[in-house]
Amino acid sequence: MWIFGRKGASGFSACSTAEEVTQGIDGAGLTAIVTGATSGIGIETTRVLALHGVHVIMAIRNIENGKKIKENIIKSIPNAKIDFMELNLSSMESIRKFAKEYNSAGHPLNILINNAGIMIPPFILSQDKIEMQFAVNHLGHFLLTNLLLENMKNTAKKSKKEGRIVNVASAAHDFAYSQGILFDKINDKESYNKLHAYGQSKLANILHSNELAKRLKEEGVNITANSIHPGPIATNIMRYNTIIHGIINWIGKYVLKNIEQGASTTCYVALHPKVKGVSGEYFSDNNIATNTTTSLAKDSELAKKLWEFSLDLTNPK
Repeated sequence: MWIFGRKGASGFSACSTAEEVTQGIDGAGLTAIVTGATSGIGIETTRVLALHGVHVIMAIRNIENGKKIKENIIKSIPNAKIDFMELNLSSMESIRKFAKEYNSAGHPLNILINNAGIMIPPFILSQDKIEMQFAVNHLGHFLLTNLLLENMKNTAKKSKKEGRIVNVASAAHDFAYSQGILFDKINDKESYNKLHAYGQSKLANILHSNELAKRLKEEGVNITANSIHPGPIATNIMRYNTIIHGIINWIGKYVLKNIEQGASTTCYVALHPKVKGVSGEYFSDNNIATNTTTSLAKDSELAKKLWEFSLDLTNPK
C-alpha cells in the first residue's frame, strides 16, 4: 500500500520528487534512452536526467511533440543534451529500424528506461497482429532491449560504468489473469479482458526484468535490470477510458502522486549510487518493494517460459 510520507531504507518516501531523490548526482558522460518521453512521467524523467548532465534520447512516436518538449526543457536547462528518434513500439519493423540507426550511429548507451505504455484499451491488434497491450507494454520493450543489449555491454566495458535497464511496471500486475500469462490465447479476442490484459503486460515487465537480470549476472556483465512501480498517478495512459480518465484527473490532485513524484522511482533506480549492483528487484516509492509482488511475479519458471515465448514472437519469420 502506498502511504504518503513514509520513508524506506533509501531515506526517500512516496512523496519525494524525482529531483529530490537524485539531488547532487552527476550524470555527465552518461547516455540514456527513454521510451514514451512525450507525456507524463516520461517527460519528467527526461527532464531530470538532462538536469544531471545525462544525454537523453527520447524514443517517441510523435517527433513534433518531441521538438516542443525539448525546447521547453532547454528553456529551463540551457545545457541540456536532448535528442529524439522515432520509435513505434507497436511495430517490430519500427523497433528494428530504431535500434539499427542508433547502433550504427555509434552512440553509447548506459541507461535504458522502458517507460512507454498503454492502459486498458478495447481489444486491438498491433501492426504485427499481437494484442496491443502485450505488444507495446512488454513485447516491444523486450525486442528493443535485446537489440540494444550488445551496445550496452560494450558501453559498460569501455566506460567502466554500470549499465542500468529500468522497466516501468505497475502494482497492477496483481490484476493479471489467474494463469499469469495466457500464452495460448495472447491474441484471442473472446478471452480478452482489458484490465487483466493490462495486468498481464505489467506482470510480463517484472518477469522480463527478473530473467534478464539472471542472464546478465550469469554472463558477468556490468549491467543491472530492475522493474518499478511509479505509484498511483494520473497520466494520459488512461486516454482510452474517457470517463475514468476524467474522474481521475478531477480527484487526482487530492489522492494521487503528481508527475514529479511519479517519476521519482524511475530516476532513483536509473541514477542513484545506492542502487549500484542491485539487479532483479522490484522497486516502489524509491525503495525495494517487499511483500508487494505476487507469487507469479516471483516465478522463475514462468519468467523463463515468457522469455522463450517472447523470443519466438520477435524472431523474424
